[in-house]
Amino acid sequence: MNIIEDIEKIDHPYKNAVITIGNFDGVHIGHRALFHQVIEKARALQGTSIVMTFEPHPVRVLKQNNHPPLITLYEQKIELIEKAGIDILICIHFTREFASIPAKEFIEEILVDRIGTKAVVVGKDYTFGKNREGNLDLLKTYGKRLDFEVIVVREIQMLNNSEDKISSTGIRELISDGKVAESQKLLGRHYQIRGTVMTGRDRGGRLLGFPTANINLYDELSPKTGVYAVTVECKGSKYKGVANIGYSPTFDDRIFTVEAHILDFNDDIYRQKIRVNFIKRLRDEKKFLNISELSKQIKKDIDKARDIISL
Repeated sequence: MNIIEDIEKIDHPYKNAVITIGNFDGVHIGHRALFHQVIEKARALQGTSIVMTFEPHPVRVLKQNNHPPLITLYEQKIELIEKAGIDILICIHFTREFASIPAKEFIEEILVDRIGTKAVVVGKDYTFGKNREGNLDLLKTYGKRLDFEVIVVREIQMLNNSEDKISSTGIRELISDGKVAESQKLLGRHYQIRGTVMTGRDRGGRLLGFPTANINLYDELSPKTGVYAVTVECKGSKYKGVANIGYSPTFDDRIFTVEAHILDFNDDIYRQKIRVNFIKRLRDEKKFLNISELSKQIKKDIDKARDIISL
């Protein structure tokens, strides 16, 4: 996949470009349905499949401090879009200036003249341009005038026959509630955080007998506090594990931490990058009477995680 991070560097239109446009936070199964349609249409036209997205997320620019945490940071979003089989990823550096581009100008100058769009794949609620003045009707009107097709993809519904469509907002709520097993069905994969292993408080191995990798979350969505069965990816391999998210009430720290104990693993991974995939929430955080009681519970958590996780 070719990644374009400056639209001015597109010096000639792509061959029979088929494009979908959006933020795609989470790159969930609804997003991938759009990508599938893009790829299929591009194949039919012997053309180029393209995804256009934005960095930073537009809400972060337009609403500044009033924005939710991201399900997928930019690095992971790129990986997931590439894995879907897209030819070109155009990542627009989103600014207030870009947000002020009128919808008609966006269609004519960017989609058609610069990119060479022959088909646009969108959901039924798609809006774009200054003040969201662009909609499906406008897109279809210009499609007839400028010779490109508008393909509207039917939205995928949430779980349990809900009429609600799959959305990044709905997935974010599930993860925030600790419902990571439910979110997996909508993401098409387990929710993942990634980060660098930092110095902890040296209690996991020394006091409890279960050494942990401590991770600093950067601008990411955190699952609800509690204990989770997880898999951990590091040094090119995947391992079973147990993660604790929260404030370590037994030690009365009142400091938020994300700690993962990797099963059957003894390597030094300080300052190494790791990825933690959340499989299932096991229990709430709990304040134990003493370290011995906490250690016994961690052993039970590990046994339960071994039974749940398959690699």
